[in-house]
Amino acid sequence: MTIRTILVDDEPLAIQGLELRLQAHDDVEIIDKCQNGREAIRAIKTHKPDLVFLDIQMPGFDGFSVVQGLMEVEPPLFVFVTAFSDHAVKAFEAQAVDYLMKPVEESRLADTLDRVRQRLTEKRGVEEVDRLKEVLAEVAPDSVENLTDGGDQVSSNRFEKLINIKDRGQIFRVDVDTIERIDAAGDYMCIYTGDNTLILRETMKDLEKRLDPRRFQRVHRSTIVNLDLVKEVKPHTNGECFLVLGSGAQVKVSRSYRDVVARFVH
Repeated sequence: MTIRTILVDDEPLAIQGLELRLQAHDDVEIIDKCQNGREAIRAIKTHKPDLVFLDIQMPGFDGFSVVQGLMEVEPPLFVFVTAFSDHAVKAFEAQAVDYLMKPVEESRLADTLDRVRQRLTEKRGVEEVDRLKEVLAEVAPDSVENLTDGGDQVSSNRFEKLINIKDRGQIFRVDVDTIERIDAAGDYMCIYTGDNTLILRETMKDLEKRLDPRRFQRVHRSTIVNLDLVKEVKPHTNGECFLVLGSGAQVKVSRSYRDVVARFVH
């Protein structure tokens, strides 16, 4: 797998330094270098790279403006590069794969590229399955059904494995495996991880799209539960029941959602 990469920085020495460090990674191919945001947008739309190392502070058109300028196309993966740590929060809000502090350390760069490789493998896996289904839908429609079971593992990769949550001025990278339940409070979500509670500004509808529905199911109009962490099901009156979670917390399942949970909890 070759990672087609564009470097964006208004400082030529910074580009040279990053280019030198990337030479140690044989699968990274630098296809273009840009010195300002407008050049970057044109290059990204033209070359459709896999990855962009994007300087945040550039005169006129900064790194975040570049991301905003690509909203109408499928964006590449972004790694923000900055000399200022206070940009980290905004970088994660922009859903960057990672951010690097200048001067870039080789070990930190290696960790970032490992994360990029994982994201690209997941993305390409999903694309391959979708492409195969499209072909089969034309030449052998009956065969498409047979792909469902075999494609489950690959398709699950499109769901989030880590969620970045800005809470109380800090950025928390939460492993979705640790999320026990989620409660809605308007446009805010309370994320419970057993030993911690974090507040995420997002609607439940949008958050549901990011989570694997085979594991995370809504059991109430305002509650999502990680079914892998359900330890016990306790019947209740009027066709309702309680789910006992690993932390000991109990969540009521309303009648309208009971059938959904029954498919997963035995």
